[in-house]
Amino acid sequence: MAWVFLTAAIVSEVAATLCLRMAVTGGRGWYVAVGLGYVIAFSCLSLTLASGMDLAVAYGIWAAGGVALTAVLSHLLFREPLTWVMGLGIVLVATGVLIVELG
Repeated sequence: MAWVFLTAAIVSEVAATLCLRMAVTGGRGWYVAVGLGYVIAFSCLSLTLASGMDLAVAYGIWAAGGVALTAVLSHLLFREPLTWVMGLGIVLVATGVLIVELG
């Protein structure tokens, strides 16, 4: 069950971050979605930890997954740059998280 909560935490955090971009460029109403998304994200992260996943593993996957997904989606939705150097950075972050998890 911890993985379900962690996935929900990542998805809601990314959604909140994308809504933050919309709030800055669009209407103020997006800030409600931002706040709600972050509350859901941290609640799900808490449930992940309560389900027995180690903090270092959960936070590492949450952060790396959030960075990677946000970079790709912001490229697709907002036409922000996604260079090969950024892609390499995403791979390095994911590799580092995997090393922490295996350690």
